[in-house]
Amino acid sequence: MSPELEQTLQTLTSHRSVLGYMLITRGQQPSIIRHSGVVFEGEQGKRYASVVARIIESVQTGLEEIRGDDGLSAAAGESDADDIRFMRIRTRRHEIMISPDDRYLLAVLHDPAT
Repeated sequence: MSPELEQTLQTLTSHRSVLGYMLITRGQQPSIIRHSGVVFEGEQGKRYASVVARIIESVQTGLEEIRGDDGLSAAAGESDADDIRFMRIRTRRHEIMISPDDRYLLAVLHDPAT
């Protein structure tokens, strides 16, 4: 991994509100490349990885449907104009932030109350 990514992951884990992070591959079978925090260990981590990948896929599909239904096509070279850049999902107990990339997904779980 690049030194910049290593530094970013270290910075994330140093925040006391962060419960953990996962770096996940994209594709048919998402797999955890790296994780931090007990919440992402074992089978629970695999479930989180699968759900995060499905959330991104579902939202991306919805964006593509909207783009197709609005009667406006993207200009040449702008086919990825509506790709997801960052997602934040907040529940009563936790907040999950997802940053997708072409090859990876970074998911961070934190406790907004702390």
